[in-house]
Amino acid sequence: MSTPDASTEQTTQASGTAPLKIANFRNYWVARLTMTLGQYAMMLIIGWQTYSLARDSGMGVGEASGQLALIGLLQFLPLFVLTPFSGLAADRLDRRNVARATVALQFACAATLAVLTWQDAITLPWLFGVAVVLGIVRAFNGPALSALAPNLVPKSILPNAIALSSIAWQSGMIVGPAVGGYFYAIIPFLPYAVAAALFACALLFLSFIGEVPRSVIPGAKRPIGQIVDGLQYVVRNKMVLGAITLDLFAVFLAGATALFPVYARDVLQVGETGLAQLAMAPAIGATVTAAFFSFRPLKTNVGPKMLIAVALFGCATIVFGVSKSMPLSLAMLFIVGAADMFSVYIRQSLIQLHTPDDKRGRVSAVSLLTISASNEFGDFFSGSLAFLIGPVLAVVSGGVGAIVTVALWTGLFPVLRKTRTFDPPEALKEETPENTLQEQIP
Repeated sequence: MSTPDASTEQTTQASGTAPLKIANFRNYWVARLTMTLGQYAMMLIIGWQTYSLARDSGMGVGEASGQLALIGLLQFLPLFVLTPFSGLAADRLDRRNVARATVALQFACAATLAVLTWQDAITLPWLFGVAVVLGIVRAFNGPALSALAPNLVPKSILPNAIALSSIAWQSGMIVGPAVGGYFYAIIPFLPYAVAAALFACALLFLSFIGEVPRSVIPGAKRPIGQIVDGLQYVVRNKMVLGAITLDLFAVFLAGATALFPVYARDVLQVGETGLAQLAMAPAIGATVTAAFFSFRPLKTNVGPKMLIAVALFGCATIVFGVSKSMPLSLAMLFIVGAADMFSVYIRQSLIQLHTPDDKRGRVSAVSLLTISASNEFGDFFSGSLAFLIGPVLAVVSGGVGAIVTVALWTGLFPVLRKTRTFDPPEALKEETPENTLQEQIP
């Protein structure tokens, strides 16, 4: 076992302090914020351009919604194929370098779309191609960043760090769509140019994160065997499996974000600026919730509260689906975001604290795959359903599906409703942050 380096000692000495007092976590936090700003500014405009190009070419609402479904599918397929390997990469490689490489690729995508939009040369094939690249990027980016965060702070303040990290993510989700929607209304290529600058900033702050030792993957198994070990851990740990799959099915069924361009243009008729507001509303609700938890961490009845939050998510989705009023729609989306963040905060804390460090990359990869299945593949599902039965009925039926999922998971995974605190099993309590940080891969 090697001697702890300076960054390890800094983290150890910072036990009991606020996460942002730790330099490595500060750099991580700023990098995640700027990266998320760029991502959501870019993705909102990709969706808007895709739907607008389809409608302007003579497609009807249903057929154009199908193009949005295709964008979601093209992002999900690379994730589905690569996620098991990207999780292993997060456990075997330097997580900082994996994150830096993915941010650099996002910079390239944003710069390419900026030039194409500036030259009025943007087409559906270009948008579809970038969607594939972004799917590859997210396959490796998510596990690396999720597994890196617990190495930057002591376990005693990990829930606080997760809440702060969620603030960075949700703040990016708030401001990013505003950057996309409002800047696009001024100059169409501007959101992509700003996104490229934000990715460059994220890359800079990732380079400031000091050396972070990692845990040894025990045993001498080959990579495929190590991937299987990670999957088996998820299946055997009913707490982790229940929390991950609850999000998978609830958000997969009730995901309305893919249809925001449809609602902005054809249901509520509020245009690009209204599209930005629709995208911002759930992120504002989520950020308010994350900010609250960063100062007042949840401590009791965490499992039952997670189930209630997901049910509320479904109810608010139903009301949004039938709303014809922009203020009511924004209010419901605020609740959707707050309820989703409530469940995300609990789920991520449970998963991180109930997973050994040597498996965090692979377990985070499985979690990312389910999140992407619920988001990107959920976008494909929502767009396809909107093509078949219309956007309003698609959103409403999805909200009903989320409520049904909660009812089923309450019975299938009783451990969720019985979990009262974030405390991990005794075996994991014995794995201290110092021990985790000091063990390195040879």
